[in-house]
Amino acid sequence: MISQSVSLLHPFQCHILSHRLGSSMASHTISISSPLPTSSSLRSIASGSYRTNRNLSFCNHLRPSFHFHISLDPHRTARLRPPTVSAALKNLSESEPVAVPTDPQEVPAKFPPDSGVYAVYDSNNDLQFIGMSRNIAASVAGHRNSLPDLCCSVKVGVVDEADRAVLTEAWKSWMEEHIRTTGNVPPGNQSGNSTWVPARQQAPRKKPDLRLTPGRHVQLTVPLEDLIDRLVKENKVVAFIKGSRSAPLCGFSQRVVGILESEGIDYESIDVLDEEYNYGLRETLKRYSNWPTFPQIFVNGELVGGCDILTSMYEKGELAGMLKK
Repeated sequence: MISQSVSLLHPFQCHILSHRLGSSMASHTISISSPLPTSSSLRSIASGSYRTNRNLSFCNHLRPSFHFHISLDPHRTARLRPPTVSAALKNLSESEPVAVPTDPQEVPAKFPPDSGVYAVYDSNNDLQFIGMSRNIAASVAGHRNSLPDLCCSVKVGVVDEADRAVLTEAWKSWMEEHIRTTGNVPPGNQSGNSTWVPARQQAPRKKPDLRLTPGRHVQLTVPLEDLIDRLVKENKVVAFIKGSRSAPLCGFSQRVVGILESEGIDYESIDVLDEEYNYGLRETLKRYSNWPTFPQIFVNGELVGGCDILTSMYEKGELAGMLKK
């Protein structure tokens, strides 16, 4: 049988081929409990450092370039299977473990607040759990706090701007590699185990984004710039981002949300791309702050800056101190 090897570059969403377990596992049925799902080149993280009564009449609003390799069989008439993500994400065995600090507050210095997969090892270097998260640093800190004896080192693979499908497939690739190698599912991923992921756990509901106006066709009685001024002065932390906090629409906004949430900061978010309820906000905010780009973060009524400045403060450990003032 002749096979052709084709390399594709898909600009949007990738569909993933499910991995086949080795033939030695073909006769076994294995039950795997997936962590709760929490887009995009993939990369692996080795050891290193990452620091990485309201008076306004606002309305609350709930709100990958990949390289693929596909094998085509010219003799098959069945529908083509989706492409498989290339091995840009390191294998589990190739990734370097990073020691988890004993103090959960120090975790952000070691792990990124990004989307990805992670594997947790105990003090005997036995794999306990493989998880996926929208904020790796926050997940590792939570595990260290609740399971200190089982969370001693962690391997990490970052999935940039990952949608749920890509994130899930990255998790599957690590899980299946471990099963092929050991014949076992990690204890924390076994069906019915609620040590790492409590049964019927629901993701906490995110705080809704604010709307500055009732709608673009409603006549404002207060200038938009005055509404912005009151908003940033009456709330301790305000983030003007592209998209919502639950679904940021650019990598910089996603990182800002990740940092603020990993620090446990209570903040207000405004979607500058919402032309229905925040019409004219982008240009007005640029004039108000004298800052040309987004996201923009205000603390105590003052502009802190954008993603680069917030990231620098986070990595230096300065962000938490500023927010305590």
